[in-house]
Amino acid sequence: MTARGRLRALLAVQVVSRVGNVVTTVTVPFVVLARGGSATDVGITAFMATVPIVLGGPFGGALVERIGFVRSSAWSDVISGATLLTMPVLAWTVGLPFWALLALVFVSGLFDMPGESARRVLLPGLAAAAGVPLERAVGHFEASARLSVLVGAPVGGLLVASLGPLPALACTALAFGAAALLTAVSVRQADPPAIGTEARSTSDASPTADQAVTSGGYWRDLADGFRFCVRDPFFRLVIALVLVTNLLDAARSTTLLPLYADERLGGAQGLGFVSGTFGGAAFLGSLVFGYVAHRLPRRIPFVLCFVLAGGPSLVAPALGLDLPWVLAAAGVSGLAAGALNPILGAVELERIPEHMRARVFGLLGAGSWAGIPLGGLLAGVAADGIGVSATFGVIACVYTVVTLAPLLGGSWRLMERPRLALRSEPVLNSIEP
Repeated sequence: MTARGRLRALLAVQVVSRVGNVVTTVTVPFVVLARGGSATDVGITAFMATVPIVLGGPFGGALVERIGFVRSSAWSDVISGATLLTMPVLAWTVGLPFWALLALVFVSGLFDMPGESARRVLLPGLAAAAGVPLERAVGHFEASARLSVLVGAPVGGLLVASLGPLPALACTALAFGAAALLTAVSVRQADPPAIGTEARSTSDASPTADQAVTSGGYWRDLADGFRFCVRDPFFRLVIALVLVTNLLDAARSTTLLPLYADERLGGAQGLGFVSGTFGGAAFLGSLVFGYVAHRLPRRIPFVLCFVLAGGPSLVAPALGLDLPWVLAAAGVSGLAAGALNPILGAVELERIPEHMRARVFGLLGAGSWAGIPLGGLLAGVAADGIGVSATFGVIACVYTVVTLAPLLGGSWRLMERPRLALRSEPVLNSIEP
């Protein structure tokens, strides 16, 4: 296979694997509801599904460096597929108790981040071998996250509506298996160049030397990155803001929206359409914003887009509106959400020293995602207590107040570009409004 073919294969694996994750997110809440579970049970399941993301983020890099990038990508999909397939097999044979469902959901998500990290490390070497500019390759890789929601959410809804939640999980397991097979067959030859580019020189390419460099300074590097994040006045504000908004977004997407879809939108199919509309609009928004971002200030568009990314998609269900209105609100919020990561990505590249970017990115991601498990759990408890629509209303108010914080000025002014602006526009993947 040619170098460009291997690059396309890696991007295809990323899309298929992320689509599998999205279908799983749509399907698992309806497995809980089909068993007679409550809103709190849905929230507990969302908690167990998202905790592994937080754990895998900061520590996944060390894991894939020891296992190997191609093997890590393939095995992460194999484990995800096997755990998903175990759920319907148990349910159709000896039974699927709630504790077993939670354990399988946890294991299924535990290796998602290491697998994606492995594919991300493989990308620069493959792009160089194929003669593709790195910025373009990274842009395609990041766009797969939005594309996976656009494709995976409607597919998941249709599978649940037509086959039922357990058969839908079995189909999703096959998709993970296909991703692992494609990795093993088509991306295998890309592993050594990627390692050589990132970790070794041609004069010191022994595994022992490479392992010593990786393990000897791991905790020291992690501590340096943590100190940088804590001491930088802008990043302290960013982590606090995104931690809260991601918590609220998780409450909306992992718990409240499935419950609202079950009550008002016709079930999983309606949920799939809403999530797919949001993902497609966000994909379009990120593409369009890329052409005008360098001509605009940052702070005011950032605040406006952040408010719109949450407001309409929260207010529509808070008012008890039906599917057409919820779809329209998801479209508006998705377009605004597409502009957020490019803005923050440019600021990060300007403020983080080059030799610290990898570890700081990982720590920023972990901090930003830390509230997500708690968001789904609290949303389930609140929905049982005051109702789904009322919980949406509370979250809409809190979300709006929090996202207006950059207008206060202070260290938020540091996000404006310096006089000598950078030309590159990287994408940060730690925010998923």
